[in-house]
Amino acid sequence: MNPRTRVKWRQLLQIMVIWSVIGLLIALYDHLVLQTSGSAGFSAGYSLQRSIIVNIAAGLMGALLGGSLLVFFVNERFRDKSYGYTIATVTVSFVAVILIIGQALRLLEHPDMARMAKNGLIWALVVAITQMFLQINAKFGAGVFRDILRGKYNTPREEKRIFMFLDINASTTIAETLGDKRYHAFLKDFFTDITNPILENRGEIYQYVGDEVIIAWRYREGFAEANCVQCFFDIKNRIRSLQEKYLERYGVFPEFKAGMHCGPVVAGEVGIIKRDITYSGDVLNTTSRIQGMCKQFNEEVIASADLVSELHLGGTFSTMTLGSIKLRGKEKEMALIALKPLRVA
Repeated sequence: MNPRTRVKWRQLLQIMVIWSVIGLLIALYDHLVLQTSGSAGFSAGYSLQRSIIVNIAAGLMGALLGGSLLVFFVNERFRDKSYGYTIATVTVSFVAVILIIGQALRLLEHPDMARMAKNGLIWALVVAITQMFLQINAKFGAGVFRDILRGKYNTPREEKRIFMFLDINASTTIAETLGDKRYHAFLKDFFTDITNPILENRGEIYQYVGDEVIIAWRYREGFAEANCVQCFFDIKNRIRSLQEKYLERYGVFPEFKAGMHCGPVVAGEVGIIKRDITYSGDVLNTTSRIQGMCKQFNEEVIASADLVSELHLGGTFSTMTLGSIKLRGKEKEMALIALKPLRVA
């Protein structure tokens, strides 16, 4: 199972739990309404326990069917559509299904059409909100929207992170060759194709900046099994396996370089109209400068000695010291190391 599929299954599990809880709340709400002065009271066959079981079961079944449709089909099939279009389409489709079921039950003289209509409206709203949250989560990135809701970064906090700045070679030339629209499609394909290798190596996509992607790791995930280094070469292998696709569609094949560094950063929310979680600190500036040295040394990936000293490469990668370099805008020199995979004979 690839990482993106695992993320989708995790989302489906969350929907199942949330919709089951909503089913419970609907049952409790109905029970309270039936005890108000304006109610006709409980019917002969009413049971709170039965109502709870039925509503939770409805929520669970709805999550298995409707949730699976949202996660595995709608958000793949309509990925290029606007958020409003997708939410409206899902909601209208759900209401249409409810109306069809209602008409069928009416033909069978089903006696509880009012309750079904009420529950149908509630679940239509739940489906619309669920789809909206799925799209917001995709917009911010897995886990980021949850952190915003929790207010984790309302107060800036210091964290230790590993960063990789990965940049496409000769991007200006490619853009001029392809034109704006085809170049955008080219970047979109590239960023999509590198997602699985990033997730497989426990990385987080922090930002897309033009033709550059910034990947971040917590120390534990990044240093484990040298994930932060392995990520680059897994991306390279993935893109190489798709060379024929890129040449057929665009006539060019993406090659890229990366700089890596680690250290403390300050993470916190910024913005009022548009809120986001950002990292700030010298680590990011230094990582960008290291990436800029790849062209000068004709190397694919260069890391700081500070980062490499923390890695257990385990005979998987070879290192070549490039010397202590004074990076642009820096007063002190920094030792840089080029990384390559060891070739197996």
